[in-house]
Amino acid sequence: MPAVQCMWSADMRVTGFLAALVLALPAFANEPVGIRRDVVSVTVETLNGPVNIGRIQDNDNQITGDWAKTSRACPPFCIQPMSPAEGVTTIGELELLAMLQSPKAVVVDSRTPSWFEGGTIPGAINIPYTEAADRLDALGCELDFDGYLCENAVPVALFCNGAWCGQSPTDIRRMIEAGYPADRIFYYRSGMQGWRLLGLTVTGD
Repeated sequence: MPAVQCMWSADMRVTGFLAALVLALPAFANEPVGIRRDVVSVTVETLNGPVNIGRIQDNDNQITGDWAKTSRACPPFCIQPMSPAEGVTTIGELELLAMLQSPKAVVVDSRTPSWFEGGTIPGAINIPYTEAADRLDALGCELDFDGYLCENAVPVALFCNGAWCGQSPTDIRRMIEAGYPADRIFYYRSGMQGWRLLGLTVTGD
C-alpha cells in the first residue's frame, strides 16, 4: 500500500476515534445560577404561604413568546422615564427582593388582573393601576372626608410589564396626587420582562 494512502487511513482512524470519544463523553453540567455570589435563593411570604425565589438553573434558558419582543408599538408602549415622579426611587431586582422579605413593605403589581393571574412576582399583591388611588387604605393610609391621610403609609414598590409599560408610572402619579408620600414609593422599572430575563421565579405562570 502506498505510504500516502497508509497515512490517510491512519488519519481517518484517529479522526473516527476522536469523534466517538466526544460522543461518549457526558454533557457538561450546568454552572450554578445564584442571585448573588453569596445568595442562591430567598424565601418570601405570600398569601398562599412561603415561596422560594431563585433563578432558572438551565444555562441555555431564553425568554420566549411575548417577553422576547423588543419593539412594541409606541404609542402606547413607549419607553418610560427612569423616575416617574419627583421623589420616587427607582430600584432593581436586589432591592425589590429585600422589600419582598420585609414585613414593613408592600410590593404591588399594577397590571390588570388577567396579567397578574398569568404570572407575577411571588409576594406581590395586585392593585390595578386603574384602582390604586382609591385603595390607598391597603397601603397604610386612612380614608378621611377630604381624601386620604397617609402619615402611616408603608414603603411600597410598584411594577408592571417592563420599561415600555406605562401602568405602574401612571399608578405612581395617581397615588401621589391622592396624597401618598413620594419618598415612600419605589419603582421597579424593569418589571416582568426584566424579572423573566434574569430567570427569576414567577408564580401563576
